[in-house]
Amino acid sequence: MEYLNYVLYVVLAAGGFFIGFVAYKKSAGKKISSASERAEKLINEAKIKEKDLLLKAQDKALHIIEESKKEESVRRNEMNNLQKRLEQRETAFSQKLLDLQEKQQKLYDKVNEVQEIKEKIKSVKEEQEAKLEKISNLTRDEAKQILLKDVEEKSAEDLMIRIKKLENEAEDNINDKAKDMMALAMQRLVSGYTVELTTTTVDLPNDEMKGRIIGREGRNIKAIEQMTGVEIIVDDMPNAITVSGFSLIRRHIAKKTLDYLIKDGRIHPTKIEEAVENAKKDISLDIKKAGEEAMYEVGVTGFDPKLVQILGRLKYRTSYGQNALRHSIEVAHLAAMLAEELGADVTLAKKGGLLHDIGKAVDHEVQGNHTEIGRDIAKKFNLPPEIIAPIATHHDDQPASLISVIVKVADAISSARPGARKDSYENYLQRLEELEKIALTFEGVEKTYAIQAGREIRVFVQPEAINDLQTHNLARDIAKKIENELKYPGEIKVNVIREMRVTEYAR
Repeated sequence: MEYLNYVLYVVLAAGGFFIGFVAYKKSAGKKISSASERAEKLINEAKIKEKDLLLKAQDKALHIIEESKKEESVRRNEMNNLQKRLEQRETAFSQKLLDLQEKQQKLYDKVNEVQEIKEKIKSVKEEQEAKLEKISNLTRDEAKQILLKDVEEKSAEDLMIRIKKLENEAEDNINDKAKDMMALAMQRLVSGYTVELTTTTVDLPNDEMKGRIIGREGRNIKAIEQMTGVEIIVDDMPNAITVSGFSLIRRHIAKKTLDYLIKDGRIHPTKIEEAVENAKKDISLDIKKAGEEAMYEVGVTGFDPKLVQILGRLKYRTSYGQNALRHSIEVAHLAAMLAEELGADVTLAKKGGLLHDIGKAVDHEVQGNHTEIGRDIAKKFNLPPEIIAPIATHHDDQPASLISVIVKVADAISSARPGARKDSYENYLQRLEELEKIALTFEGVEKTYAIQAGREIRVFVQPEAINDLQTHNLARDIAKKIENELKYPGEIKVNVIREMRVTEYAR
């Protein structure tokens, strides 16, 4: 019985499966049929769209082809027109070139014709000159010299009057303008002067210190003199001794050395050596500080520190008693004011004026004059040519540039100010004698007198030996010779006097 139930279950299950399978197959068939219909519909729609797109593309392509044909036609017409214009221009250019060649040929023919005429004129001129030389028995140069001499003799007085008039007019205008500029520059800068001497006084706390400075058998004073290179004078002056020497820097080292020793109280060779070293260090620092302060006072920058150190050495250098550093600062200020009046570069004028005597800082140690030494120093520190020129040429008759002229004038103003420099009586008389002797070396000079403290020389000439024109030339020659052979501050006025005195007595 159980077996029959089992078989029945199996049969029912198989029947259910079969019925389900048949139902599934019918459902799947319907879905496949529906999908096929949709696919076919989509394909048909795509084919229709494809045909529309093809038609639109063909229409667009035909439109583009037509537009291209129209543009090509327009460009072809433009090219044809351009080609026609070029051909016309080429034809016109060829015609002009032919005309130019024809004119050039005519010009060449005229040049040749003119050259032939010149040759004929030259030949005729030479023949005429040869005939004149034969008739006069004079060459062309001899006749020229005779004619010039005759004209000069006949017109000497007129030439002299004209030259004198022009010179007076130009000199008056130039002098007035120059005086105004220099007076304005000098009035704007006021400086005090302290003439440096060759001695320095050292104050002592008491006279007993003199003996300690001298030392046993003079060993202390000898050691100080040997180490500093100066002479120490111990005399009857109370509470003071004198340091003598031409080198200002050595005198200051000696003074500082003595100040150290007096303050310390212990004076012996070992202590003296230590004091000298300390004094040299102090002076070195003071030199650097002096260079920096000078640049600050003038208002310039950009110099190498070593060049500033060399500039500071001018504080311990004098020229005719005038402190070289103060003189350089004053020249820088004066040069700047003159440059401002003349429209020149004020900064270059300041730098040129400040460094114009830089060679004097080491001229006792290096051979050569201070302008050559200064030029070499400036080149070593790669200074521009505009600054080197006034350093090298501020004493020349014809300075190299406008800045050099300005620095030369400023240097002369600073040096020639009353009280700026001292001069000994012997040097003063020697300069006056040399001034008069220079003028007496010229032919025709009768007497010479140096006046105005050597600022002017009056030269009397023999009127029968020298005419007015030669007098004018003589004054210029004397001035040039004075400039070349005589050293002097400022300028010297040369007055050449020619007068004719005729005396007759009525009896």
